[in-house]
Amino acid sequence: MALPSFEPRSAPAAYSPIVARTQSSHAPIAPIAFDCVKFIVVRAGGAQLFSEFGCCHVNVGDVIVLAANTLCGAEPEGWITTTTLYLDRDYVIDQVFWQYAAQFNDRFDASAFLDVHYAEPAQIVHIGEDRAGLLMPWLDELTALSLDGLAPERFYRAQAMLFAVLDVVVPFLTMTGERTSSTQRSTGIPSQPRHRQFRPLRCEARDAARMLRDKLDRRWTITDLADAVHLSLSQVRRLFVEAYGKSPIAYLTMLRVERMADLLRTTVDPIAAIATSVGWNDPDFAARQFRRSVGVSPSEYRRISRDTPLATHPE
Repeated sequence: MALPSFEPRSAPAAYSPIVARTQSSHAPIAPIAFDCVKFIVVRAGGAQLFSEFGCCHVNVGDVIVLAANTLCGAEPEGWITTTTLYLDRDYVIDQVFWQYAAQFNDRFDASAFLDVHYAEPAQIVHIGEDRAGLLMPWLDELTALSLDGLAPERFYRAQAMLFAVLDVVVPFLTMTGERTSSTQRSTGIPSQPRHRQFRPLRCEARDAARMLRDKLDRRWTITDLADAVHLSLSQVRRLFVEAYGKSPIAYLTMLRVERMADLLRTTVDPIAAIATSVGWNDPDFAARQFRRSVGVSPSEYRRISRDTPLATHPE
C-alpha cells in the first residue's frame, strides 16, 4: 500500500533509537501521531501542515519538530520531499542529560528540563535554504545507515551525523520559560502513540486502549475503564500515562479527532452528525477539540482536503 511522506516505507529490521527516512509524496496525509520525537526536514516542494501550531505552509529551508505523541497532517502543494528523523524520547533525554551534566543530578532532571524549556509540542523552524543544504549529506548518510536497521558497529557514525544535524537545528528552537500547567504534555494535548513501542505495556493499559478504540461513541469515564480492567482510578491513570504518554480521556479525544478527520475527508455527512458518530453530541465542543489538535476547524479542514484523495497510512 502507498504510505504517506514523513513516515518510513518499512520498519527497521531491528530496534534503534535513531531512524531516518527520505520520501516524496503527492498525496495528503491525515493527522497522525507517533510515540517518538520527529525532526522533519523539507528538502524540496512544499505543503500545508496541520498541527497544534495551526495551518502553516512549509517549503525548503524549514524543519518541523514534533514532540512525541503530537498529531500532524499535511496537504502537499503539488509534491514534497522530506527526510524525517525518528528519535526515541528516552535517547533524547539521555543526550540532554550529558549536554547539561554539570547542572543535573540524574536523567529525571533532564526530562523535567525538556518538559519546561521545550514545552511547545509542535514547531516549524526556519533555518533557511543555505543551512538546509548543509544538512543534506548528513541526512543522506543517516538514511543509508538506518535503512535496513542500524548496525551496532555503525551506531557511533550515525550518532555523529545526528549530532551534526541537531547542532544546526536546535539553536533555532523556541524555548519556553515554564510549563503552562503541571500536566501540559501528559494530559493536556490528546495523542496516540501508534507505530513504535519503546517499553513493554501492561496488559491493563492495552485492554483499556482497545476498549476506547472499539467504542469511540461511548460516554466513557475513568471509572468505567478502571472497573473494566480491575484497577483503581489512580492506577489506571498512572498506567495509561506511562504506556501512552497521555491520560485515557486525552487518548480518546485524539482517537475521535482522527476519526473525524477521516469522515470529513471521505464523506459529505454534516459536521454535527460526524461529531455525534464519534461520541461528541455537542458540535461546538467537537469543533474546539478538533481545532486544538489539528490547528484548523472541521469545516476548514474539509474545504482544504475535499478535492484530494487520502493517502493510506501504515497500520
